[in-house]
Order: sequence, then C-alpha cells, then structure tokens
Amino acid sequence: MMTTAVRDRVIWLQERSALSGLNEATLLALSESLELRRMPPHREVIIADTPPEGLYILKSGRLEHKPGSSIPSSFLPGAVLNLRPLLLSEPVEKTVLTLSDCRFWFIPAATFQTLTTQYPEIMQAFSQQMADELRQIASQLTYEQERQEILRPYLVTRARRGVIGRSRYANRLRQQIREAFDDNCSALLISGEPGVEKDNIAALMHYGSAARRQPIIKVDCARLQASGAELFGRAGGKPGLLAALEHGTLILNNVEELPKPLVGAIAHLLTHRTYSPVSRNDDSPAPEHTSQARFILIAERPIATLTKAVGKQIRVPPLRVRKADIEDYVTYYISLISRARGLPKSPVTPEAIRRLQAYDFPNNFRELESLVSRALSQVAPGRILTEEILWPSQSKKKQFRLNLLNAYPTLRRFLRSPWWPDRLNYGFTLTVFALVVATLFIGPQTRDQNVALNFFWAWWWPVILLVFPFLGRIWCAVCPFMIYGEALQTLSLKILPRQLKRWPRQEAERWGGWFLFGLFALILLWEELWDLENTAYLSACLLLLITAGAVIFSQIFERRFWCRYLCPIGGMNGLFAKLAITELRAQQGTCSAECTTYQCYKGGPAKGEGQATDGCPLYSHPAQLEDNRDCVLCMTCLKACPHRSVEVNLRPPGIELWTTHTPRAYEVALLLLLLDAVFLHRLPELVQSLGLALDLDTFWVHSLAAIALLSLPAILPLAAQGALWAIHKVWHTRKPRPFVE
Repeated sequence: MMTTAVRDRVIWLQERSALSGLNEATLLALSESLELRRMPPHREVIIADTPPEGLYILKSGRLEHKPGSSIPSSFLPGAVLNLRPLLLSEPVEKTVLTLSDCRFWFIPAATFQTLTTQYPEIMQAFSQQMADELRQIASQLTYEQERQEILRPYLVTRARRGVIGRSRYANRLRQQIREAFDDNCSALLISGEPGVEKDNIAALMHYGSAARRQPIIKVDCARLQASGAELFGRAGGKPGLLAALEHGTLILNNVEELPKPLVGAIAHLLTHRTYSPVSRNDDSPAPEHTSQARFILIAERPIATLTKAVGKQIRVPPLRVRKADIEDYVTYYISLISRARGLPKSPVTPEAIRRLQAYDFPNNFRELESLVSRALSQVAPGRILTEEILWPSQSKKKQFRLNLLNAYPTLRRFLRSPWWPDRLNYGFTLTVFALVVATLFIGPQTRDQNVALNFFWAWWWPVILLVFPFLGRIWCAVCPFMIYGEALQTLSLKILPRQLKRWPRQEAERWGGWFLFGLFALILLWEELWDLENTAYLSACLLLLITAGAVIFSQIFERRFWCRYLCPIGGMNGLFAKLAITELRAQQGTCSAECTTYQCYKGGPAKGEGQATDGCPLYSHPAQLEDNRDCVLCMTCLKACPHRSVEVNLRPPGIELWTTHTPRAYEVALLLLLLDAVFLHRLPELVQSLGLALDLDTFWVHSLAAIALLSLPAILPLAAQGALWAIHKVWHTRKPRPFVE
C-alpha cells in the first residue's frame, strides 16, 4: 500500500520534475527508491570524467556548470542530473557546482540500473528527451549559422601585435590597456593620428579581457548606411549587427566620418545601451532593444556628442614622440618581414637608426613598416641596412645641410675646449673692452686722433656686418656687454646668495622685440643729433649704457635675459643671423629618443662625454631651434650633450627664410628702421638736393627732421600694401599676403 510520503513524491515528480512524462507506476517505483541529500554552497555535486554516482533530482536550491565550460548553464528545482550517463553507461561530461544550499532526491546507480531494466519506459522517455534536445540544438545551430553569417565580414580574428618599445609612452599605453582589461566600462574612445594602430589596440583590449571568447567586429563608420540598418537591423526583418553580436565587442572605426543622422542614435546607444530597429516610414516605431555589447570608438578627430557618452578615453601617442621605440620597431619589422619571405634577418646600423629618429613620420608606424619593407627589398638577404638604404624624406630642418663637426673633428675638439669661449672672454675680451672704454674717455675726442674711436666705428661695425653671412650671431658669444653682466652676476651671488627671478617669457616674447626696437631707434637719433661717431666720450657712454643694461638685468633675472629679448645690438644680430650659411641645430630624434636629462638646456653634471655646464644661457634647446635668432654659438649645448646630437651645419644662405622661418612684426619694423637709417645718415645731402630751407644747426629743427626721415621711408612699403588691399576690396582681385610675411 502506497504511503503518504511516497504519494507526495509521485505528485512532485509529475508536477515539478523533468520526469513528468513517465507513467504513474514508473514514478511510484522511482519514488520508493529516492533518498534525500543535502549539500552546502560551492561544492562539487558531479565531477567531470568520472562514472556517475547515481541519479540526482534537484529539489531546492541552484546549481551551475563549473566556470570555464564551453556552454555555461544553470539548473533550477526539478532538474535531473546524470540521466544520460547512467542510461548510456558513459562518464560524466561536465562538473556541476552548488550555488546555494541545495537538497536533492538521489537514486544510487545500481538501483537506477535495476529500475531501468524493470521499466523500459524510462529509456523511451529518455529517447524522447534526446529528440527534443536534438531539435533544440538544431535550432540553436541554425541561429548560430545565421549569426556568424551576419558577423563574418566584420570579424577581427586576432590582434596583430602587442605594444612594442620601452619608452615611457609605450609603458603608459600598456598600462592603459591593462586597466581597460579590468574595467567594466561599456564604451571607450581611442583617438590618435593616422597610422598609430588604434584598431590593433582595440583588439588587444578585447582579447585581454574576460570577454575574449566572444566575437569582436570592426565597422567602418564611413561605409555605414545613414539609416543604421546594418547596426540596428530592420523591424520584422533581418537582425542587425548588434543583435547578432550579443555580448561581444563592437569597434566603430573612423567615428568622425559617421553619417550625421546616426550620431544621435549612436550617442543614445552608448548612453542608455538601447536601440530601435529601423522601421519603414509608414510603420510605427519599433520597440527598443537592449544591447549587451561592449563598444570601442576609434577616431582621429572625436565628435563632442559621442565623446561625452563614452566612459573612458585613451590618446595614442604618435611615433614622433616615441623616438626611443623606433629601434625596437625596426628590429620587429625586420624579423616579421624576413620570416614571411623566408630570408635571413638583416642587421641595421646605429647610424641608420639615428637617421630614422631624425624623421617625424607623418604616417607613423604604417610609414615606418613600409620603409623597412622597401629597404629589405633593395638589399641582398642578410646584408646590413645602412643609413643610405633607410633614408626617408628629409624634414625642412635637414635639407641641404653638411655637419661640419663630422667633417672636421678638429673643429669639434676646439669648440668643446675651454678656449671657446670662456678663456677668450675672461682672458682677452674683458681686458680689451676696458682699455677701449678708457681710451674713449681719456684720449683725444676726434676719430682722426683716437685709435679706439676709429676702431669702434670704422672697423668693428663693418667687420660685424661681414661676419653675419658666414657665422651668424657669433659676436654675441664674445660680446663684452654680457661678459661683464655674467661676471658681476656670479660675483653678486657669492656675496649675496639669492634666487634670481625666472624669465617672464610671455611678456618678453610679446614686448621684448619692441623694446629693443625703441632702443635702436634712440641710438640712431643720438648718433645723428650729437655726432656720436665722431665724439669719443659719447661713444664710451653708449658702450657703458648697453653694458649697464646687461648688468642690471643680470642681477634680476637668471642667465642672459638681456641678450635674448632686450639688447638692441643683439636684436640686430639675431635678425641678420638668419642669412648665415652656418647654423647650430640638434638631431630631434636623438634628443627625444636617448636624452632624459636635457643637460644642454638645463645644465647639469658631466655625463658620458658630456661636460658639466650651467645650461644654455639663452634658454634655447638646440633641437627646437627654427632659426638663428636665439643662438649665440657659445657651444654650451655641444659641450653638455653626451649623445653627439648637436650639429654645426653648413647650409645655403638664408634657407630658413623659405623653410622654417616664422615672421614677426617687430623684425619687419627693425628692417624698415635700418632702411630708414640709410636716409638718416644722408640727411644734409637730402635737404640740399631737395632744396629745403632747413637750418640743421638748430637742434629742434634737426631733431624733427631726423625723426621724420627715420619714419617716412617706411611709409612707402606700408602704403603699397594698403593700395593692394584697396584694389582687392574694390576689384575683388587676389587677396594680398599679410604684410609681415
């Protein structure tokens, strides 16, 4: 007779379990054999690849397959475990774990085998269950085939390479990628210049994350339909990429080229993770769907609307700031290309790497790889790659240059020696300058009798003007004005230790040129009105006033603030130095790739072959120089550099005027002032030839005439420029170029 407990089990199996299809007699037999078992959370109920212990029927609690299974699934009360292994006498396929405190109905394996023999209906029920499972698997397979068919044209099968290099930029980029692995942020933006392999970085992030087994696809936004049907699918029609992708990763490449009608929909998708399939115009809007995908946006110029919707941004640095990584990339590309062609690896010379480091690579890694591939095609297998083979197009700074330091090693040794310019300045210049000033004060006051006055006006000025085309601003390296300024600066700091002020660079760049322009104009007026070139003590006063300016500003500011921004002689020197056939520069690639101390600019102790220095007196980094204006050829940078980056180049005269020159308004004004000075020096002749009744012996008449003549000639080119603009406005001719250019 059936007890109440057994009857309750039969009812439970009929209503709650996967064995509900069996007849009552079979269920009664099973119920009589059931044993109740309990198991705490996170325990293994069934172990893979072992014989089944018995049949488990989950009464309460939750189970799941062990993490890492190809098809993870969970079980609810009523689930039957080990039915197939027991009926087919095979090992268990997957491990099952408890998620909570669970209770099971259990039938030992031997007992279940006996029941199977007595009640064949159990096998029939199992066959029916297998048929249902096969239909379900077939349906899933069909869906998966359709899904793969949709995703296949966009799939990214692997990341091409990791982040190569040892620079701080490469290390930081690797750290950002690692952080992206662990970040649950659903949307991320990768931006950077063309050719920096942004799509490869996106693939690295996916394949390094927990979702690596999910698909990753890349969609070019420039080719998307404006309707968005590819992404969102059509209502009642073919599903879109988002539906097929499920938990995968979607890379939206070239986001800046996204069709405008799609920008709002993509922003909504990134923000709310919902989208609506595309409907026909006469249909009502389709219901919203939720996307579980992860989104990575790639852009050269991010769109503000989408940038606000992403959770994290990564800016990929260009190759021109990663010069330290060029050697590693070249070695990698050589290995990659040689292996693909079945050829031995070709070594590359250090000079070739330096040449590559001097180039900026507008197309970044794409251009570098193409360059290495072309070079390997030009040499025999295994031959050394020299700088002549790996020669990229030159930047404007490197065109038509010959490094004199490499051509003449003796010149390098002299310029790095204490003789230039320190011993020359402190052993000769200071003494000679003091003698010249003293002679001007106490000697005869006319040029024909005072050798110092004659030397200053008849010899020194012409020689300086003749030096400009050859050696640029080299006079400033031995200029006595600043030598006294530096000497007194050093002495005062020993007597009264203090911190000198830093340069007000912004104000100096804006107003310094106009200050020295005004001083130069005053010198020209002084020269004309007081017969400066023929009066010895006034010439001495001029020299002392310029020296006083250098000394005063050396007591206030560090280094040579006066020389760079305020000295009228230095301003003229810097202007004419642009025409020189020589220049001092540095290899930008070497500086950015190998230098970490910037001793040429900041100063510092001896390092390698670099000497201990106080840094550039004009605060000019040789690798950043665009023209000769801010270099006095003191060779401090050459002495400090441990990497032989500094060059003294022979070049075509004035080449920077049509390559790297930046026009400045005060320099144009100084040029016009020097033009006007030619007329000023011929004032009496002009007054006489024009028949003007001017008494130049009267000071105020002479003064007004001098000021007018110093100003009027400059009006001619300005008036011509004004006329061109007027013609452009009236007759709509070609727009004139800016006057400063």
